Amino acid sequence: MTLAVLGTGIMGAAIARNWLRAGQQVRVWNRTRASAEPLAADGAVVAETPADAVRGADPVVTMLFDAAAVADVMRAAAPGLAPGTLWLQLSTVGATGADELAALAGELGLVYVDAPVLGTRGPAEQGKLTVLASGPAEARARVEQLAGPIAAKVTWLGEAGRGSRVKLVVNSWVLTSVAALAQSVALADALDVDFLSLIAGGPLDQGYAHLKAPLMRRRDYPAAFPAGGAAKDARLVAELAAQVGVDSSVVDAARALLEEAAARGFAADDMAAVYEAVRSPGA
Repeated sequence: MTLAVLGTGIMGAAIARNWLRAGQQVRVWNRTRASAEPLAADGAVVAETPADAVRGADPVVTMLFDAAAVADVMRAAAPGLAPGTLWLQLSTVGATGADELAALAGELGLVYVDAPVLGTRGPAEQGKLTVLASGPAEARARVEQLAGPIAAKVTWLGEAGRGSRVKLVVNSWVLTSVAALAQSVALADALDVDFLSLIAGGPLDQGYAHLKAPLMRRRDYPAAFPAGGAAKDARLVAELAAQVGVDSSVVDAARALLEEAAARGFAADDMAAVYEAVRSPGA
């Protein structure tokens, strides 16, 4: 079996590397070839085009920025795709995007499993992601087997598109939590108080705060979940909220702060850089 991984950014590269370590044959492609080339040292074949990557491969895996990027790449891959190939779509594409990609899979004759993942760089590198899988029941056993080297857990959610919707529920919590944390850390810093010491060990303590607050205090943001992608996901959460009749004002506020951080030059930095958006420029 040969897997084709289209998209080798932070998450795609880690996922491909874990499959390689498990002994799988993996072909990789990335729009910027330099991002894919390091995987050759781990045994991957670096393809020149998406069609080259997917020719003879099953499954085809996508881990790209958004639904538009996924659709563009899969259309470019179409000459190399065989009918009936499993398409394991891991990107965060939103509810509408997931449905559009399901329609594209129908056009291309592929078996589509919408399976965005929970986790950032660390869990991806450790093979401890959670896969939120949705698609045809007959694909479930194979998807769970494929997920073995990359995930600690697979949650099966029913028909294709459910995975992307549930992913946004979790991301709503993540994005608003980090924005709220940035506000509290900035206030504490202005008063020369250590915020984490105030909540440590009590009911207000939160593991994620201990991951992100130190980055904010150092003002150093190595990317695990880039701020630009987080802003995109906040938009997708708001779109889903509008579709199901839920107010989105909290995630809208987080999005505005993430977009401000991106505008200040932190789009490629970790979303903890939202801290920069709650401080005055130059402060």
